[in-house]
Amino acid sequence: MLPDDWHLTQDVDDFLARAGDFLRSRPALHNTPLTDIEKLRIRGAAEPDAAAPVFGRLQSGGEVHAVFYLTPGGRLGLTPLSVEQTDALAAHLAGLGHSPSHVIADRDSAGAFAESWQRHTSAAPVPPFWRTHLYRLGTLTPPQPRPEGRGRITGGQDRERVVRWCREFCVDVGEQPSIDLIDAGSWDDSRFGDRHFTFWETPDGTLVAMAAATSMVGGMVRVDPVYTPAHLRGRGYAGAVTVEASRAALAAGATDVVLFTDPDNPASNALYQRIGYVRVADFAGYKFSYGAPQAE
Repeated sequence: MLPDDWHLTQDVDDFLARAGDFLRSRPALHNTPLTDIEKLRIRGAAEPDAAAPVFGRLQSGGEVHAVFYLTPGGRLGLTPLSVEQTDALAAHLAGLGHSPSHVIADRDSAGAFAESWQRHTSAAPVPPFWRTHLYRLGTLTPPQPRPEGRGRITGGQDRERVVRWCREFCVDVGEQPSIDLIDAGSWDDSRFGDRHFTFWETPDGTLVAMAAATSMVGGMVRVDPVYTPAHLRGRGYAGAVTVEASRAALAAGATDVVLFTDPDNPASNALYQRIGYVRVADFAGYKFSYGAPQAE
């Protein structure tokens, strides 16, 4: 058997032809690579002169066992890797002169890569900037009692409120890069630009909560974000609108509906479990500092 080997390319179509089945084999666990790589594919087709990302697949015995992708902005995404595989990848990327700004992956792979990257490059990893639980929908169970109102798909007339509520969500969770893009008028370049939004609307027409979902990729839809303005929380609106977005994903044919939660928010974790979501993994993200060390 041939030893494990990383195969790199900047051709997203070739990469997906070789690694697409692997990504689709575990759509819940691979949800972020699926959506990120699809966005890179679409952007490359629309902007052929844009800087090209780098894609890699770990192949052994003719089978793909893991992948990575490195965006032009420096985001390194990984599927689960062993400690040995992670260290080999870090050494390989360092040898090629790549300098990711941060890594996101399942918690163990992200932590292992951060340690290996520091060892191979002396770049200091910053404590995790992103920690999250991944949930996958089991049996959708609408909350009881259900708040009065209905779900409503957003339209063009709702754009201003959608943008405003997404910005408020980012302020709540400290997501500064998205705030900067929204404030710069670059909505389409933000992570929300390609989402499908649903409102929860009370009987008198008041909009009280919002949930978004990604486009389906590999049978997977991710619900993100879910937002209720602070003064309207605690009334069941978040659960109701999440159920509506989840139901729409299932109706569209999704086999895996997933969402991420903040581990430090017990209320949201309990809510999603009550409506049928089951925790399947933990994820983390580490930034890297490449500043030269100061002389003592």
